Amino acid sequence: MNGLNSKGNNMSQCDVTEAGVPLNSPAFLSWRKLQLSRAKLKASSKTSALLSGFAMVAMVEMQISEDSTVPEGMLIAFAICTTLLVAVHMLALMISTCILPNIDAVCNLHSVSLVHEAPHERLHWYIETAWAFSTLLGLLLFLAEIAILCWVKFYDISKYAAWSAVIMLIPVLVIFLAFAIHFYQSMVAHKYEVTVSGIRQLELLKEQIEAGDLERTNGLLLNTSGTQIV
Repeated sequence: MNGLNSKGNNMSQCDVTEAGVPLNSPAFLSWRKLQLSRAKLKASSKTSALLSGFAMVAMVEMQISEDSTVPEGMLIAFAICTTLLVAVHMLALMISTCILPNIDAVCNLHSVSLVHEAPHERLHWYIETAWAFSTLLGLLLFLAEIAILCWVKFYDISKYAAWSAVIMLIPVLVIFLAFAIHFYQSMVAHKYEVTVSGIRQLELLKEQIEAGDLERTNGLLLNTSGTQIV
């Protein structure tokens, strides 16, 4: 029973079950892209649903009295930032919700040969857009939302508290941007290395095929000359 349970868990993680599929074959590479696209869409949908829900609750629960001294420009910024935050995350959530079932349907078949039926290659830019909106743009708007929310909430009580919240978020924003840039550069370098390695392997495979064809040609020529001598 434990063996069956562990096998079921492995199958639920979309492990490749077909034997004899080369790791560098186009089908297996497309299968890896399918898994990555699936993971991105799942992360985008969860993050977008959580953050957009938080923004909606913050906007609804925010109590602003008529005699508030909060600057009108800050209230306008709060409204715009909240609207953009919800809209961006809703767009990412819509893309994830529409594409993810089609990817799960192919992934749950546990067959590399059926990977061409998944739309992850054709809809690659939509998946990347959902990922960018949910993680990069959405999180930046969320940090801005926190800063503006603290300002609107504490301005009437203590201006020092409002300013301290904004000042504390500045280094966090700098660290966030630095990590995003470093992560992007690392991913670009990794993709470049993987691409170069794949090209080298294709060149070696080409040389092996050419060497095999040359040996077959030489063998046929030797057989033909031997037959003529006899």
